[in-house]
Amino acid sequence: MKNLQAIFKYIKNYPGLVAAYFSFNILSVLFSVISLGMLAPFLMLIFKLDGGDVLDMVGGKGFNPIQEIKVQVAKMVETPGGAEKALLMICAIIFVAIILKNTFAYLSMYYLNPIRNRILNDMRTNMYNKILRLPIGFFSDQRKGDVMSRFSNDVNDLEVSTISVLESLFREPITILFYFTYLVMLSPQLTLFLVLFLPVAGFILGRVGRTLKKKNQRVLQQFSNMFSTIEETLGGIRVIKAFNAERKVKQRFDEQSETIYHLKNKANRRRDLASPLSEALGVTAVLCILLYGGRLILNNDSGIGLNAEDFITYIAFFSQLIQPLKGLSTASFNIQKGAASIERIEKLIQTNEEIIDAPNAKTLDSFEHSIEFRNVSFAYEDKVVLKNINLTIPKGKTVALVGSSGAGKSTLADLVPRFIEATEGEVLIDGVSIKEYTIHSVRSKMGIVTQEAILFNDTIANNIALGVEDAPEEAIVQAATIANAHSFILQKEQGYQTSVGERGSKLSGGERQRITIARAVMKNPPILILDEATSSLDTESERLVQEAINHLMSNRTTLVIAHRLSTVRHADEIIVLQKGEITERGTHDQLLARGGLYKRLIDMQEVS
Repeated sequence: MKNLQAIFKYIKNYPGLVAAYFSFNILSVLFSVISLGMLAPFLMLIFKLDGGDVLDMVGGKGFNPIQEIKVQVAKMVETPGGAEKALLMICAIIFVAIILKNTFAYLSMYYLNPIRNRILNDMRTNMYNKILRLPIGFFSDQRKGDVMSRFSNDVNDLEVSTISVLESLFREPITILFYFTYLVMLSPQLTLFLVLFLPVAGFILGRVGRTLKKKNQRVLQQFSNMFSTIEETLGGIRVIKAFNAERKVKQRFDEQSETIYHLKNKANRRRDLASPLSEALGVTAVLCILLYGGRLILNNDSGIGLNAEDFITYIAFFSQLIQPLKGLSTASFNIQKGAASIERIEKLIQTNEEIIDAPNAKTLDSFEHSIEFRNVSFAYEDKVVLKNINLTIPKGKTVALVGSSGAGKSTLADLVPRFIEATEGEVLIDGVSIKEYTIHSVRSKMGIVTQEAILFNDTIANNIALGVEDAPEEAIVQAATIANAHSFILQKEQGYQTSVGERGSKLSGGERQRITIARAVMKNPPILILDEATSSLDTESERLVQEAINHLMSNRTTLVIAHRLSTVRHADEIIVLQKGEITERGTHDQLLARGGLYKRLIDMQEVS
């Protein structure tokens, strides 16, 4: 049960809750056995009323918890008015046992529910924490819909299929053990039949259940495809409407939904077979015991060590075994069904974190001299993106990366904050490889403004103060002022407490970009990485954003990814990339005079 090991890994974190659950569970089952065990003394008392000798009826069956009570009942019945007293005593014991049984059953569930909810909560937390630690490259390969599906559908499926049957998984074996022990005490001979029959029943149920895991894996994969479709639809709804593509995307979604419908039907039908099949096998066993044991009693065969009332008690106990056996088989089916969800969740949690701190990583306390790329190459699978890059960015200087799309500009910039790792060579800060510093301390010295203004569904103030603990309001306002954002923020109905909406949808493009610049100002980093933040803005917004960027770049070391070449004329050095290699480098005037690729790019933009 490899999949259950993943569940137990979480359960062992809460030993107190587990101990309380098992203690109350055992007490509940114990008093259930006592209440049912009183059936034999009751039947003995009833048979006495038909003229039997009670002490003869008790006989010698060896010790069991009810035996002494039967002796006391037998003695009590022999006294005047003793039958009524015995009946009252039996009813009182049964009443108290039932009350205690249900009280302890409630208490066991009282402690089981936190265990179940903790497991799910811990799984979600571990997945989320893993996502935060995984490198950027993981999300380039992995569809967002698949990740979202693991958080929602896989966890929900796990809750329904596996976590919900933890009660059966823990309680039923205890119930079976107690009841089975009592059956052995009543008649070892008849109980031997159970030992021979149960493996046969288990084999039959196992054969049916093994296919559930594969069927559910296909269901979950289809759910991942559906979530990806939904995520793409929500992100591209404008394009879908603009190109009248509603019918096409609807057809794609309908096909996925119909596939899920048929796959879930097959999986659920197989799962639902567990309950009637296990009940049928249980009833078959009862009938066999009735036939075998009944014939021996009718023939006065004492070999089974039972009299009539004990045989009826035996049947009653065995019939009570059917429900926990049925629950256990259903739990086994559900666990098989949930195995696929557990595997997908654990696969995400166990994903290798390719970019981690070195064992003895030190803190980058300050940036003093330069950033250096030394013989840096980067390849993605078989595709070479960067090749033998050598570049130094002195402190306080601005270096611009230009080139056609796919030249490797963003990849080169991503190496500095360790979003990705160089395949060959190394990146150094102040002459020390960035791998020798902690990732947190390296990124704490950097501010990044991307072409796409990424905001979170929160207030303007919280978006500006992202990553800054307990940011004072004055500092937020100052950062917004430097970023040319303060004036438009004050015009909002709730000012800095205005919600920006999903991905900043309540703000214009220029407003969103100025908020992201204010976020970088708030961090006050010595190193800036700018992925041309004005390329998608109108003229007025571009002017305001460019002014904010100029304020931000003042007295900072800056690496600029340039799309509009007019914005990097004043860079200290311009690096021209082509197919992952540096083909030209120099100032704007030097590169124009050379008449190479940079000049051709400039001419093309001026013509356009």
